[in-house]
This record gives sequence, C-alpha cells and structure tokens, in this order.
Amino acid sequence: MPRQLLPALRGLFTPRTADLLPEPVETKDLHVGNVYASMSYAGTSSVWGLPGRADGWDMERVILEGYERSIWTFKSVEAISKHPSTLPVEIGRGGDERRFEETLDDHPLLRLLNGQANPLESGDVFKKRLSAQFLLSKKGVFVEKTYSRGGALVRLDLLPPDRVEIIPDDENADYVKHFQFTDYSGQVRELLPKHIIWLRDPHPTDPFSGVTPLEAAGLSVDLDVKARTYNISFIDNDGRPGGVLAIDTDGLDSKELDRIQRRISTGAHVAGEISVVGAGKGGASYVDTSARPREMAYEVLAATAKGEILAAFGVPESIVGNASERTYANADREEWTFWDHTELPHLNLLASAFDADVPDGWQLRFDTSNVQALEFPRRQEREEARKEWEAGLITIDEYRKVAGRPLFNVPQSRALWISPQKAPVPANVQDAVALGLGPDPALDPGGNGLPAGPPLQGIEGADSAAAAVEEARAIEPGQDAAAAVAAARGQERLELPAGPDGSAAAAVAEARATTELPAGGDATADLAQARASIELPAAGDAAADVAAARRRIESKALRPEEPEGFEVTDADYDALADAVGAAVQALLERQEGVIIARLRAPKIRKGTRYWAPENATDTRGGTASLDQDRVVSPARWKEEIAAALAPILQEGAATAARRASQALTGAGVVPPAAYAAALVTAAYAGEAIADFLAELADELRTAQPDATELEDLERVVTAFYTRAGNVLAARIAESCAVATVNGAADASAESAGPDVVRTWITRGDDRVRPAHKALHGKTLPAGTPYTIDTFSLRYPGDPFAPLALTVNCRCRLRYDTDPED
Repeated sequence: MPRQLLPALRGLFTPRTADLLPEPVETKDLHVGNVYASMSYAGTSSVWGLPGRADGWDMERVILEGYERSIWTFKSVEAISKHPSTLPVEIGRGGDERRFEETLDDHPLLRLLNGQANPLESGDVFKKRLSAQFLLSKKGVFVEKTYSRGGALVRLDLLPPDRVEIIPDDENADYVKHFQFTDYSGQVRELLPKHIIWLRDPHPTDPFSGVTPLEAAGLSVDLDVKARTYNISFIDNDGRPGGVLAIDTDGLDSKELDRIQRRISTGAHVAGEISVVGAGKGGASYVDTSARPREMAYEVLAATAKGEILAAFGVPESIVGNASERTYANADREEWTFWDHTELPHLNLLASAFDADVPDGWQLRFDTSNVQALEFPRRQEREEARKEWEAGLITIDEYRKVAGRPLFNVPQSRALWISPQKAPVPANVQDAVALGLGPDPALDPGGNGLPAGPPLQGIEGADSAAAAVEEARAIEPGQDAAAAVAAARGQERLELPAGPDGSAAAAVAEARATTELPAGGDATADLAQARASIELPAAGDAAADVAAARRRIESKALRPEEPEGFEVTDADYDALADAVGAAVQALLERQEGVIIARLRAPKIRKGTRYWAPENATDTRGGTASLDQDRVVSPARWKEEIAAALAPILQEGAATAARRASQALTGAGVVPPAAYAAALVTAAYAGEAIADFLAELADELRTAQPDATELEDLERVVTAFYTRAGNVLAARIAESCAVATVNGAADASAESAGPDVVRTWITRGDDRVRPAHKALHGKTLPAGTPYTIDTFSLRYPGDPFAPLALTVNCRCRLRYDTDPED
C-alpha cells in the first residue's frame, strides 16, 4: 500500500503525522459516519502507555463541515468566544470574585491581551481566536510566547493546532520534551515548552488530549448538515406536482402526449402545479401529492439536532437569538445559567493558561464586574436583605455588607430599626448612649442611672449639723424670695428664641407672647395654706435630718436637676396646635384658589360642555364632563401638606422631648425616635387632606349633571371650603398636636431608662370617650402600650391606632421615675 494513501485510509491524520507513524495494526470505529470522532487508536503512545487520541482530529474538516456549515455550531462558538474578546483582563490579588483588592497597572500580559498581541492581531482578536480554537480543537490550543533579550514577554502568536506535534519525553520524568511546528513553507521548528502555552479542556484519562463539545455533538452536526443538504437537493431535483389528474388519452395525438409529459419535469419552478396524465380509456382519477411524511420528519430531525448541539456547548436557545415563549424572568435566568455554568468556567480556563508569566501571589482573570447577567443572584440577595431590613431583622451595616458597599459603622447603622415606627434597638451600651436610649457609662459605671462621684459620708459629731447647713448655703446661695416670685410670674410677656421663618419655634413663640399670665396678688392666704399643708419633722436628733438634707443637696450638685416626673400641659398642645392650624388654614386658602383656577384652565375645559367657543369655527368644545380628579389632584396636595407640616411638627416634637428628658433624666436630650412621631403625624395629615379632596371631587361629580355654567362648579368649591375647611383645619391641628407631643414625650420617657412609668390622665369632662375613661389612672412602664377594645395605644393620639380611639382625643400621660409613687 503506498504511504501517500495512508492519510485517506486513516480518515483524519495529517500527512506529516502519518509519515512518522507505523502502519496501523487495529482500527476501532467508535461511531460509523461520525467524522469528528477519532477513528483509529494507532497514534503516538507516551511512556505511560496512553494512546494519542487527539492526533486524528482533523481541524480542517472540523472547520469546513462542523463550524462553517452548521448554523448552531457557529452560533454556539460565536456566543461563547465573543465575551473573551470584549472583556479586558486584569491582574490582581485579594478581594472577592467580583473585584480585586489590589491590581497591577503595568504588566506585559496586560499590554498584549488588552492592546496588541502581535503585529497582525489586536488583543481582542487574539482572545476571540484563542477561545474559538479552544472549543473546536481536541488537540488543544498552542500559543507561542516571544521574549525580549531582557526576558520580557513581547509577543503572543496562535499556532495552527494541526501543524503542531507534541514530542513526549521518554527519558526523563517530564511529559513533553519539546514541540515541533511546521510552518506554511514546510520548515520545521523545535519549540521548548517554556516558549509554548499548551491549553486544552482536560481529558479525564489522557493528559495529551483535550475534549471538545463538537466531539459529543458530532452525530447531531452530521444529521443537521445532511438533512439540510438533502432538502436542498430535493427542492432542486424534485418536480413533484401538488396533484396529478389522470384522464383518457385515447383521443390524443403524440404531440399532445409529449406536451403533457413535459409538464412532469423536475425543479422547484414546477413544484405545486397540477399535472395531467393518461389513465386509459374512460379512466379519470386525482392523486394529491402535496404532503408527505418526510417533510414532517425533517422538522423533527432539525429541532432535535439543534437542541443536542446547543446542549453540548452549554448555550441556551435564548442566547443565540430565540427568546420566544419565555418570560423576562426565565430569559434572565437562562442568561445567568449560561454565564455561571458555561462562560465563567471557560474564561477561567483561558486565564489559567498565563499563570506561569504572572508574579507569585497574583492572579490573571477576565474582568466581569460589569456583566449585568451576573447581577441576577446578587439582585435577589439584595432584595431579600432589603426586606429583612425593612422588617427590622438586620441592621443597615449588615444590608450594606450584602450589597457590597462600605459600612457606616456608626450607632445608627449598627442598630436594629424595628417597624413600624422604626424605633432603634442598639447593639451595645455605647450605641444606646449615642442614640439617646440609655445612661452614659462614663457617668454611670454601676448601671444605676446615677452620675458617678465620691461616696457620701455619714454625719458624725454634735457640730456636724451646723457644718452641713453652712455647706448647703455655700452650694445654694440665698436669694430674695420676692425677687424669685416676681421673676417667675413676670410682668412682661414670655418670648422664645427666634427661629427660621415659618418654623414651629416662631409660631410657638408668637403664641406664648400673646398669652397674659395672671398678675401677682396677696400671697398671705396662699402662704398660710401652703405652710399648713407641710408637716415638719418630729423632734429628734437634728443630725439625721440634716444628713438627709445634705444627701439631696449633694445629689443636686452632681445632677443639675433631680428627676421629679413630667406631664404634658395644655400649653404644649395649644402652642403646637395654633402653629399647625395656621399653616393648614393658609394652605387650604391657597388650595381653594388653585382648584378654582384649574376649573377655568383651557386644558381642563377642552372637550367638555363648559368650553366657551372663541369664534364660529371653534370646535374644541364637547359634551363630556370635567375630570374632577384632575382638577382636585389629591396626591399633589397630600405630599405638599406633609412637607409643610413636617418641620413644624419636628420642632414641636423636639421641644416636648427635650422638656421630658430634662424632667426625667436632667440631660435634656432628644432621642431620634421622638422625630418619628412628627413624621408619621405629618403623613397622616396628608392622608386627611387627600380624603378631604376626595369628598370635594365627589361633590363636583354629583353637581355636574345640573351645573350648566362653570360658575356653578366654582360656587360648589367655595361652599365646600366654607363649610368644611375650618373644621378640617381644627381637627388636623388638634390631632397633630396631641399625637406629636405625646409621641415625642413617650419616646423620651422610654429612652430615659427602665424605671420610668406613665399614668393615663383624661380631661374629666363629658367629651371623654368611655374607652378612655376606663384608662384614667392606669399606670404602666414606659414603652408598654395600653390595650383598649383589643387595640393597642402607645400614647394618646397614637397615629397607628384606629381613628375611633384617637380623633379629638385630649388625654395625656403623667411620667414618673419612681414606680412606687
């Protein structure tokens, strides 16, 4: 047998490889007709006795028949290889799978793979060819590295896999002795292993061979290509008509018969026509030939082959351009699956080929931080973490850690914020102090809620009483009682510090300035009554009484003001209610004017019966009714009233919380939870305005059938505001004041410590609802809600309680730091 015919008999060996090998002794056909599978085991054997499985892989036939002629193979390779060409490579260390903690900006590989790999190819083209060869070559990919005289990597070249021969090392323990490369001119070069990157998808048993998806999909590719070729040949050569009509030809001459026979010719141009043939004397019949089972067989075969090819490459159908019959969620899931199971492992294998030229401790990889498909699981994880934060199950810092953002690491971000009022739960004692929810450990090392200081000394000796009195007088110098009373009662109007225009401070100051206090009168009777109600201590050792007095005085010296309880007053409610009422009244007046102006607006009246024609040709009128919801716009006013009242209520909340904290702890701090009551109350005021405007919209809707002129609707608006505007302003003002002041005071009392209790107090008149009368005098620890008719009220006017228990409520709470009181 001539040696030049050996390649043809072996099927897929290259000529040079065949010249170096002996005659095959045994041939094993794995799959008859699969041109992509190795047909012979008679290849090169290494010292480990492994056959050269990859030597028979003919890359030229793979490209011609498997890649260029099969659309699904082409699209699969294209879908996988286009990403390495578009993604930059980076070298770094540390960090996570998304970003390196530290990166190298200057390295030869970065210049070659992201810039120019060789004089012919850019880095992007080189990476795409590298990826495509990796997918199609069972033998693997061979990259030649060129170094400068100084040892720097200056060039990367892809070698044709079928022109590279691997020479095993039979003498030493190395796998590869060298590589032999035959260039296009026929010259053979020996390349040392350090100059070659040999990359392949590893074979499970043969280190000299790789695997390729095309090998597993070879039969499917053959079927797909041959089925398409068959159908093209069938269309070109088959002239099958759509039907055949047989008639009696006895009366026809030869020319007519020839003409009929010519009608039954081949080619696509005659397919589908009806042909007439002879049926013998008196015969006539019709045969339908337009449908045959083989068309249906081709469709099933093509669909099956497509699915098998795509499955072998790990590419979903939506990735290659067909996302029909899929929801957006399913398409997103398929794209993430493609990246997670196919593309990322492929990129990691390509990047690992260059590890030998990367410094120790550093890693080269493709930068996938901007790939949106990989955000799919992270978006789900962030969404779950956001829901857990909203439910008060995790902290802000814990959420930011999941989201990959830097931590704030402050008390507010380390605390749990419990719904619905977002009250903070501090992580430690120091955070509790920063949040205003506990005593400062520097001032209370024993955890008793008292400032630190030297222990009080006992009273000893007969002269100790006099010394204690002198010391007490030195601590609190005597003052003229008359001057103190005069200063307290004052003849002038009280004024508060001026705040920014429109703030609650200014409104409260103005309200107090207009309030006259009763003038002083004869105090003799009051003094006598006060003295009569005071019980003097029984006669005894004066030292004990003075010691008790001294302890109280010294405690006051350490803490400026001893807690003595706190109760919201009518003045607190009235001042804030006046400020809120004035703001709401001004907004309602402006609101009425805006709504009337919108009634007159041309855009509103266009197409309705309220349009007044400007001339005889004006056709912009109509018979429709006005869009009352568009005129009223409840959503807009809801946001505006909330934004307008929020700063006023926050200022009032801060004042009430500061006073409560001063009375209960002596600190005068405002806890963050105090502002929550103001913000929630402002939002509920917006809801009230929206309900108010919804009623106005209903009246406009009801009035339109009888309103013939636009002025009739304007009168409806004016009458509505005259009748209900003042009532609404008063109700909002009273509800906001009660809810804000009580909520702020309760938040301050809850943050003052566990010893604070509070007692429900009503006005005691006929306006008090029965449910609140039942709570009068009931004492509970701060933070424990009151229960009324199975509902919970944290404090009077609680905005989260039913309206039936809060509207027009005027109750208050009395706070005390001594549970026994």
